[in-house]
Amino acid sequence: MSGKSRARPRKGQRVSFSRADGQQPARRSDAVTGLRFTIDTAHGGAALIDLVALRPRRLALAFGSALRELAPTMVRSTVLQHLNGLKRFFVFLNETAPTIDGPEHLRAEHVDGFESWLEAQGVTTIHRHTIIAKAIIALRTVDASRPGLLDEKLRQRLSYTSARPLGRSTPRDAYSGYVAKQLRDAARADIQAITRRLKSPAPIEHADATLHGHLEAAAEVIEAEGMIGHTHPVLRSFYRRFHLLGLENGMPIRDLHARRYLLAEDIIPFFVALSLETGLEPECVKVLRADCLRNPAPGTIEIEYVKRRARGSEWKRLRVRDGASSTPGGIIRTLIQLTAFARKYKPSDSLWLYFHTGRIADRILHPQEMIDIWVARHSLVDDPGQPLPLLLSRLRKTHKALWYAKTQGDMARFAIGHTPEVAARHYADLPSLRHLHEQTIADGLNDALTSALQPRIVTPEEEAAAHRAPSTLQLPIPAAEVRRVLAGKQDVWLASCSGFHNSPFATEGEPCSEPFWGCLECRNAVITARKLPSIIAFLDFIVARRAGMDEADWQAKFGRAWSRITRQVLPAFSDVVVAEAREKAKALDHQPYLPLEARA
Repeated sequence: MSGKSRARPRKGQRVSFSRADGQQPARRSDAVTGLRFTIDTAHGGAALIDLVALRPRRLALAFGSALRELAPTMVRSTVLQHLNGLKRFFVFLNETAPTIDGPEHLRAEHVDGFESWLEAQGVTTIHRHTIIAKAIIALRTVDASRPGLLDEKLRQRLSYTSARPLGRSTPRDAYSGYVAKQLRDAARADIQAITRRLKSPAPIEHADATLHGHLEAAAEVIEAEGMIGHTHPVLRSFYRRFHLLGLENGMPIRDLHARRYLLAEDIIPFFVALSLETGLEPECVKVLRADCLRNPAPGTIEIEYVKRRARGSEWKRLRVRDGASSTPGGIIRTLIQLTAFARKYKPSDSLWLYFHTGRIADRILHPQEMIDIWVARHSLVDDPGQPLPLLLSRLRKTHKALWYAKTQGDMARFAIGHTPEVAARHYADLPSLRHLHEQTIADGLNDALTSALQPRIVTPEEEAAAHRAPSTLQLPIPAAEVRRVLAGKQDVWLASCSGFHNSPFATEGEPCSEPFWGCLECRNAVITARKLPSIIAFLDFIVARRAGMDEADWQAKFGRAWSRITRQVLPAFSDVVVAEAREKAKALDHQPYLPLEARA
């Protein structure tokens, strides 16, 4: 505004402005404000970002601006991971490129050098990839907000994270069934004890009447006001009397609140039980809401939860068992009941409300020390018998592994919430399940071998149907030949042969070279009820030979034949048919033909 117009205008005089009046005065940016700020994240509360100590300062300001733009869409833990990754990038720059002043001085070689620097420090491939990604994401954000600032080759380098092969990560293994049972039993026992404590608090007792009165008064304050602090007059009176009597270990605040609230250590058994019973991801369990139970049905109910990694379909539902206190639905109902008093003084939709360090918390932030104390209190051990190193992140894998074993690897039932490919790669390919896979392969190979070498057993019902329609036997011979086989035109001692000159034990065109009991292991053999008397007579012979031979020799010579007859051939026929065959075997007026190799 001009000097003339700044005076008080007279009536009827117009006010005039100059071009400079429309311009805001230049403001000096506050570097500290740009490098230390608080971000309200999508979940987990506010995160303090402190980049004040980073050098160069201009580059730190650019990265701080990028992080400020990225952070509101992330959870708090992810924001802190980005912050730590950027700090490591600055450590690298300070050691290898101290002349850099701002983002325009960065080159593609610095990103590749950062990867080599991390590798030299012993950072694993997967972890190295995630750290590099934090710097690259920040630089992409800088480039988007300030086009043309970054070097062109660097911009091209930002199109990928690493040119090196990522490799395959080592999957986090599941706990064994033995460890899972310990965890489940310990969690259930604690949940029952916690429920009894809160639903039927023990009476306050103290030998000193004055101290007892102070504690009773403090409990009344908690009942009326929700909490009591150490500066409250009632507790100050308690402590004065306490020290006057020369007593020790006087910490009534935690014990008094434990009569009305869950404590921080109480969350662990609930978390363990829910994870083992539902298989929910740990981050999903942490953000369960008090109204998460939906659509009840007889014996089941749905849990509504949020999975923030599932971009575009974050809200999901899982149907689980409901009923007793040990079921997932029962555990959540118990939590809702036990936190009802806390919700009067801490309005929160979180399922998890507990008293910790003088306040009511609604976020799970458990240090490993607290988990280790819980493990030690229950004397939990791993498979070799050593103290169990409990990681809550392995509970989901444990649930999946137990369900995989229960479904016997049926991917249609096992892959809940994932595609079969993801379920197989992340939750079935575990070291703890390797023995199941190896046994499955061995069983499959044995079945394939057995199927390839076993004879075709035809019951009387199947034989009658085959006379009408020979193709039902599915033999690799013409229909006329099938009828000849069924009529006994191609009988050998223990079976009918559908390919005497096409034996798997001899060259094609040559006659079969196997001894007669080899039919029991031949795909060309067809065994009908007509051959059962001869088979039973041969079985009686080899059983009698068992008493006169060494067990190892007998197993090598007749073991497979005995197993095939007793476990496959005879069970395929009805008891009546087998009984008639036994009578016919007794009535044979000649002994079975046994070549020298059978008697030797």
